[in-house]
Amino acid sequence: MSTDDGVERGPTVPPDDGSRPGAEVRTPVEDGADHDSRFFGQPWALAHVFGVEMWERFSFYGMQGILLIYMYYSVAEGGLGVPEVIATGIVGAYGGAVYLSTILGAWLADRLFGSERVLFVSAIVIMCGHIALALLPGYVGLGIGLVLVAVGSGGLKANATSVVGTLYSEDDPRRDAGFSLFYLGINLGAFFGPLLTGLLQTTWGFHWGFGLAAAGMALGLLQYSFGRKQLPAASRAVPNPLPRARYGAVIGIAVAGAVVLVALVLLGVIRADNLAGVVIIATVIATIAYFAVILSSRRISATERSRVLGFIPLFIVSVGFWSLYQQQFTVLTVYSDKRLDRSIFAWEMPVSWVQSINPIFIIVLSGVFAAVWTKLGTRQPSTPIKFGLGAIVMGAAFLLFLPWANGAPNSTPLLAIVGILLVFTIAELLISPVGLSVTTKLAPKVFHTQMIALFFLSIALGTALAGWLAQFYDPENEVPYFTSLGFVAIGLGAALLFAVKPVLALMKGVR
Repeated sequence: MSTDDGVERGPTVPPDDGSRPGAEVRTPVEDGADHDSRFFGQPWALAHVFGVEMWERFSFYGMQGILLIYMYYSVAEGGLGVPEVIATGIVGAYGGAVYLSTILGAWLADRLFGSERVLFVSAIVIMCGHIALALLPGYVGLGIGLVLVAVGSGGLKANATSVVGTLYSEDDPRRDAGFSLFYLGINLGAFFGPLLTGLLQTTWGFHWGFGLAAAGMALGLLQYSFGRKQLPAASRAVPNPLPRARYGAVIGIAVAGAVVLVALVLLGVIRADNLAGVVIIATVIATIAYFAVILSSRRISATERSRVLGFIPLFIVSVGFWSLYQQQFTVLTVYSDKRLDRSIFAWEMPVSWVQSINPIFIIVLSGVFAAVWTKLGTRQPSTPIKFGLGAIVMGAAFLLFLPWANGAPNSTPLLAIVGILLVFTIAELLISPVGLSVTTKLAPKVFHTQMIALFFLSIALGTALAGWLAQFYDPENEVPYFTSLGFVAIGLGAALLFAVKPVLALMKGVR
């Protein structure tokens, strides 16, 4: 039957998969989009991916909010007593590894299993990682837990984004707004995670906080298990199936890679003190290889190849942005522990709660940004302009640290950090959800999920750089650190603004 909006609908049938009783089941039309609008104007299927990503972010940021202080706090304080410089490098390397592992998750989706199936298994792996952190003692629990969470999070992140992309056609005007709503779910989890894990950590200890992260992921997995059947068939499609004749070679490469990695650790080539640098090198190599494979593929058209080339400047600016933004989990955590006045009416706020400030602004402003982009429609700024402005705003945020630079312990007022993190948020909303959206539009059909992994590689490289840069942070002389990084980001954003026209020409109609 047809309705007043002219969209062809499927027949009304009783739902059997958890949707609302009596709701109309709507089938995609010829453009491949889901024209349902029951979830705040977006497809109802978005609610299921929204939910699992929200709980995954709850567990991820809840754990990360206490991870750094767990490592450098003394054993008497419940920590591991790792030196701060090494601990910040490990956090940066771990964060980079999360996004680096999106390559594996994307490859498994595009060549073997499809995005939806990889997403589901990845959620199970994440839950096991948090359980290891909660139950296994010392360095054993830290190592096993971080590896599992990194691999699982990488698999979930790229594929959740890919699944969201299957709900829209390329020219659906709801697309950016839908990704902004999806981003809201991410930040609901990111807000509550550090608050609750930090509360448990200060009350009962670090392992209780890690246990809560595991429970949160279990809830997300349970919710998603009931709703995954409602996702479109495209979310389970394998766009570029691996020939069975190549299975043996792939297994052999995987085993050889694992053996080499273990050998490098045992030989002392990969150590805790150089882990961030190792991840940076691995990410650069992976990035170059990925661009080379996609651009040289005979299975992509000339238009698709041009769009991938147009993605390169966005990738570079994204790396610069994330190398500053992700210092929330390295430099800003140390800063909050030692320099920030966290006293509120004679009560000291847990260090991890600072990580919940940014998500508050995301929750408030993501809807505003989504409404603005929807209202402007085709008149909204192009993606390169949004990226350039985002980098400039991020650089300005670092310059805002200067009035309190080189201050005494606990001398920075809480409101100052709140204001700085507001600027962080504005920059983030100009780059992160927009980047996720444009990547799905620029992606060649046979490299859909792997192209999303390329965007996450920019975050991997930026995050690892955030850990590596932390070694140059000197609380006794902060001015050069904040000034140099701030102006580098501003210069990077300005360069992209000057190059908007040629970049758009490469993007071939994608804005």
